[in-house]
Amino acid sequence: METWDAIRARRNARQFADRPISPPDLDRILEAGRRAPSANNQQWWDFVVATERARLQNLAKVWRGAAPVATSAATVAIIVAASDDPRTRDLIQFDLGQATMSMMVAAADLGIGSGHATVADQALAREILGHPPDRTCALLIPLGYPADRPLAPLFRPNRRPFDDVVHRERW
Repeated sequence: METWDAIRARRNARQFADRPISPPDLDRILEAGRRAPSANNQQWWDFVVATERARLQNLAKVWRGAAPVATSAATVAIIVAASDDPRTRDLIQFDLGQATMSMMVAAADLGIGSGHATVADQALAREILGHPPDRTCALLIPLGYPADRPLAPLFRPNRRPFDDVVHRERW
């Protein structure tokens, strides 16, 4: 898929077909996240990939909105250093957005759907994923082939009109 088509096709998938993602495709998605821009090249992130069905079902319990994780073919947990410094936390959040979107567009390019979920129960996430106590699970990216319909560019997305969003030179 062309990059522009992948951007237009990407949507939040919440139900996934019972179909695995090939290891090379999963690695490509992860590589897209690894290569994402990062403030001062800090690369604050680590990725934990879960594919075992029982682990995914348990991981879906970390937040009420994480149900799609249970049926995903794979879920990427983004793990970051905990910080008390507000500036560092802001930079980490900015970088997480870039890594997340890079992985989502790479997935869409492969016809793989994605979504996102926050993590409310950090203790449960740590128990399931095994990350160190000085780290936190920032978010989850469930991945899989959409159960409802394949990804294709959306020609009329449910978005605010272009001219309402874009302001040139001044508001």
